[in-house]
Amino acid sequence: MTPPPTVVFLLDVDNTLFDGDHLVDDLKRHFAQTLAEDRLAEYWKIFEDRREVLGFVDYFGALEQYRINCPSDQRCQQISAILIDYPYADRVFPGALDVLKRLGDWGTTVIVSDGDTVLQPRKITRAGLREAVDGRVLIYIHKEHQLAEIKARYPAEHYIFVDDKPRILAAVKQAWGSRVTTILPKQGHYALEPTGPTPAPPPDLAISQIADLLDWDLSGLIEAATTRSS
Repeated sequence: MTPPPTVVFLLDVDNTLFDGDHLVDDLKRHFAQTLAEDRLAEYWKIFEDRREVLGFVDYFGALEQYRINCPSDQRCQQISAILIDYPYADRVFPGALDVLKRLGDWGTTVIVSDGDTVLQPRKITRAGLREAVDGRVLIYIHKEHQLAEIKARYPAEHYIFVDDKPRILAAVKQAWGSRVTTILPKQGHYALEPTGPTPAPPPDLAISQIADLLDWDLSGLIEAATTRSS
């Protein structure tokens, strides 16, 4: 009997394992209760400008720039406390931890996220996701530019890459071909409200929520890559 291939599961965080859109809505509500209307508009303009430049959300970076622009506003401390003390575990998608446990029985699970170096690690830890993958967490600026480094850290015969951004899945598929199964959970605004045509190649699988992976077996996930590529 041919032994099963070694498999590494690479999973995104925001809107994949964690409800990032819900977090944004909560923070907007908290910030609106803390800052005056004109100052609130100033913060969110800085926030969006930084997201455009960096490609990921950077709450603390935006807060520091806001503090430079508005040095007398002592409410920055309140905003910082909201970010630090937010109940991140409450926003993990239903079934996400069960999925990580199931996948961990089949291979190595690794969180691969884009994000800042302060809030994103804290979010992953406080949400219980770092413990669920035994500390295997990689955080980049643009993960799709680090595929060779990811592969070197976690060599495998087959990869299963789960992410809510079609453009990232397309980049991974172009680089790794049939050695990777790309999976799109349609849970966040990037998947549900695309701003243009779906990048090619399309995902090997599209699921409505992360918990749907509990309905799949390992052979089916691996075969999905070769089916799409053939």
